[in-house]
Amino acid sequence: MTTYRPSPSKWVRNQVAAIEAAGTTEAADIQGMRVVLLTMTGRKSGDTLKVPLMRVEHDGLYAAVASKGGAPDHPQWYFNLQAQPDISLQDGTLDRPVRARELQGAEREQWWERCVAAFPPYAEYQTKTDRLIPVFVLEPRA
Repeated sequence: MTTYRPSPSKWVRNQVAAIEAAGTTEAADIQGMRVVLLTMTGRKSGDTLKVPLMRVEHDGLYAAVASKGGAPDHPQWYFNLQAQPDISLQDGTLDRPVRARELQGAEREQWWERCVAAFPPYAEYQTKTDRLIPVFVLEPRA
């Protein structure tokens, strides 16, 4: 078991604490919209890290959008998923093991449309940055 290291970001720490206290992701939101909680391993530290993300679900699969609000650089969790794609996803009270796979081409575009439909600010975030905002699909693993 690795050590859980809370985020340096206060809003992330507060949301994770609320989710853990209630036992459900319904205890937190981003701009009034539902979130899921990703639990991953830090690529450098090996610590357990947790991050709430917008809930984007389609046919039992989920997306993780590395938008960082349209910042010029990727969020740190993006690099953790690249290094260790086997993570845990909590939606509501259900926690399940998933594997993150970064999307490219037409598959990314299809998921991007779903992401923007679930959280319209993503479209604006893309206009704020020169980078193509990465999208991962989170697929069940055994």
